[in-house]
Formats: sequence, structure tokens, C-alpha cells
Amino acid sequence: MGDAGAGGPRDERRTPSGIPVAAVIRPPADAAPYAEALGDPGVFPFTRGVQPTMYRGRLWTMRQYAGFGTAEETNARFRHLLAAGQTGLSVAFDLPTQMGIDSDSPRAAGEVGRVGVAIDTVDDMHALLDGIPLDSVSTSMTINATAATLLAMYIVVAEAQGIARTKVSGTIQNDILKEYVARGTYVYPPGPSMALVAATIGFCARHVPNWNPISISGYHMREAGATAVQEVAFTLANGLAYVGAARDAGLAVDEFAPRLSFFFACHSDLFEEVAKFRAARRLWARLMRERFGASDASCKLRFHTQTGGVTLTAQQPLNNVVRVAVQALAATIGGTQSLHTNGYDEALALPTAEAATLALRTQQVVAYESGVAATADPLAGSYYVESLTDAIESRARTLIEDVDAKGGAVAAIEGAMLQDAIAQSSYEHQQAVEAGQRIVVGVNRFTDGAPAPTLPSPDYRALEAAQVAKLSAAKARRDAGAVGAALADVERAMRTVVTQPTAGSGDALMGTIIVAVRARASVGEISDAIERVAGRHRAP
Repeated sequence: MGDAGAGGPRDERRTPSGIPVAAVIRPPADAAPYAEALGDPGVFPFTRGVQPTMYRGRLWTMRQYAGFGTAEETNARFRHLLAAGQTGLSVAFDLPTQMGIDSDSPRAAGEVGRVGVAIDTVDDMHALLDGIPLDSVSTSMTINATAATLLAMYIVVAEAQGIARTKVSGTIQNDILKEYVARGTYVYPPGPSMALVAATIGFCARHVPNWNPISISGYHMREAGATAVQEVAFTLANGLAYVGAARDAGLAVDEFAPRLSFFFACHSDLFEEVAKFRAARRLWARLMRERFGASDASCKLRFHTQTGGVTLTAQQPLNNVVRVAVQALAATIGGTQSLHTNGYDEALALPTAEAATLALRTQQVVAYESGVAATADPLAGSYYVESLTDAIESRARTLIEDVDAKGGAVAAIEGAMLQDAIAQSSYEHQQAVEAGQRIVVGVNRFTDGAPAPTLPSPDYRALEAAQVAKLSAAKARRDAGAVGAALADVERAMRTVVTQPTAGSGDALMGTIIVAVRARASVGEISDAIERVAGRHRAP
């Protein structure tokens, strides 16, 4: 496929995923010309994009991720970003909210509001979304174990604005499998968790048609150390498990699969990242057709991208501006549907308003000045990009077959196959950095000895005390009897979802959660009701 390079074997180059790169790439002699093999954007298997004209018709959604300690603070940042030209919201929640723990619980002490916004009751969600028109702004919520509850809160707030649930649009991450692999914000064991995911998928398909009920995430696995190939393979393997679970719960694949969405990282190897996105689209389309006989609409891999948080450095943080720009370019050339660009100071603290605005301006420069939006899949036919696309697809398919041999994604995760593979890749990456074989500018090469700057942090003790007081006041105002009855209904409905799932059991469960939310039941109380049926997962 190409020469070894003028330097011979000692000059061997590889991508970060270990794919060999020749000094000169030539077209393969045994393949049809790329122009014949690739097809057009918007046509199966969607290698070149999911829409016929891609960004000529509509730019990607510029969806900046934000979450500060209080709902009011986060609302102010949302308003700032919307005024600066952001086109979609993305909510980061604090760890207690993610794990179904109320702010007044001893288990939440010291964590309230630290890595995102604290949401205890629907009153907090009202404050978070105050003044934001939910019929014209889509919202992504990075929430997994408690995704059903946060979706219910969003629906209740929208209805208070006079907006029907059929008119709201957005995404809940709701991807519990990668939590067992890479993040750890699970609550319930895998079996009941998958039943809960399938229930929300069915509910959204019937009642919230413009909502993505899941965002199948490779991002967090990549952050944990996965290579680009592993990111594609393990994300799609998890996706196949969700499709199978929803189908087994009585849903027709073409009823829900068109609203599945995905979430990938984008690192700095421009060409490997572009090829990764193209390979992921093609492989997902082929797998959905091969395994489920899905329609073309159900074979489209639509995805959100976030630039690589793990690539940001505390040393020489302004270098991150350049890294983010390269990564944004790769994501858009690769055909992402929405994009978050990291702030240059995120390796130090929550991003400042200045850094967040510059991150958004980076997207806007790429969109309006780089020419990337002028034509679909601009690198199509590049010998290098096409060879990388083929290699990533082939290697990812092999890994998926390895997962299949373990009994599928759930069994492979329970056996720690994915976790072990990612840990090994992370170790090898760190070894390469420490040996100077992989250059990180400002860290192991071109250093200046200057200490990393410091940024002020909020007074988290005061923030926690205020949030606990707010929750206490909400509990004092509500009808305790109505809350107790609603929580009992949630428990009964969850028992049906776990023991006797049907195509409509998700409707009943979500209906009871919505009633509980209206009664001002808290995230922790609803999570506890579900846990009484599902149990709590303990990592081996």
C-alpha cells in the first residue's frame, strides 16, 4: 500500500492507535477506485455523512457543556453562551445528582456542586432553565443512572412553560454500560439498569419523538485511555447491546433506532480522528443491517463530539487553544452533528467565561472561515484517509467479534474485558509519554519550567449549605402523603419493568416518575425507590 519511508524500518510511524503509516500512501491495487466504492453522503452505509449535503444544509449544533454549583449560576452561563451564538445547551451535573444522592445526604458531603450543577427537585430544574425557550433550544443532559428522573423533570418544566413533550428536543446520555467500564457513576446492577434504559427508550419513541433517549458514549472510554479503534469498537458493541435489550422488551427496531445517538471524543491526530468517524458510521450501518435487518433510517450513526479533555495540559495552558482548534477541525471534517469545544483552562479548574467564549468562537471560526462546511466529506478519496478508515473499521470489527465471543457487551463488561483492554492502552500511552516516544508539547518537550497557573475556586462549603437549605425548604412545602404515594407507584412500576417487561411498561414507569417529580419528590428519593427493586451494584 505504500513505501516504508526513506528512513527505512527505523523511520516507522504509527498512529496513536498503532496503525502503521507509510511515508507515501498509494491506492490499493486490488480495490475499485474510491469514487466507485464510497458512494454519496446520505446514502447507506453513510461513510461520507448522514445527510446528502451535510453542512451546506445546516451547520452542526454548537453545544457547549456547562454546569456550575447552583442552578442559577449555570443558567447565567447558558444565557451568556446563547447570547454569544451557541445553538444548543449541554448540562453537567454534580456527582450526587448523577448517583441518585440528595444534597442533604451524608454521602454527598463535600461533593455538592463540585463538578456540575446540583439538582435535587424540579424546583432546581425550573431555575436551571429559567427564561430559556425549550421549544426552540435543544438540551443535552449528561446523566446516566438517574436519566429517567432528570428527563421527567425536563418534561415537567417544559409543560410549565406551556410546551408539550412532543415539542421538546434534546438528549439524555442514559448510557449505563460505559459507567461500569470507565466512569463509575452507576447505581443499579447491569440487568435492571438495562431494563430501565430500554423502558426510557420505549417511552421516548412513543411520547417524546424529538428526543434522543440515549447517547452511546465512547468519549469516557477514550478519556480512560482507550485508543481510537477501541473507542469505536466498544461504543458500537454497547450500542448493539442496547438495541438488543430494547428489541427484547418488545420494541420494533425501526420504532426507536432512528433516535439513537452517539458521543465520541476527538483527539489531535487529525487524520486518524477523521477516519475514525467515517469508519464508525460505516461499521454501525453494516452491523445494524446484518444483525437486525434495520431500515436505512435506523442505520444512521448520528453523533456528538467533544474535544479531548484528557489531551489538555495544565502546563502552558494556552497551547490548549491550538489543540482544541485542531480537534474541532477533525470533528467537523469527520461529519459530527454537534460539537463541544473545551476551554483552554479546563485542566486547571471549571472554565472561565473568557475561556468558554473563546472555545465557542473556535467553532464559529471553523464554521464560517475555514471552508470546512462548503462540501460534504472533503477528505474523501484521500489515499491516507481511506486507508485509515478501512484499517479502523477492520480492527474495530475484530474487537466487536471478540466481545461477541464473551457473550456480548454486558457479559464482557462483567468479565472486565473492556476495562482490562482500556487499562492496558492507557498504561502503554503513559509509558510512551514518559519515555519521550510520544511528544506532548509543553509537558515532555519544549518545556519552559514555569509553574501551572492557578485559578480561584468557588466556596463549596457555602454552596453546599445553601443547596441543603433549599432542599429542606422544598421538602417542608410539599405534601408528604402525595410524595409517599407517588414513590410507592414508582417502585411498583419498576418491579414490572424488571420482572414482566412489555412494550408499554416504560410508559407506566415514566408516568409514575413524572407524577413523583410534580409532587416534589427528590432525585435521591426516586432513585431509592428504584433501588428497592433493582438493588445496588457493587464493583467486583
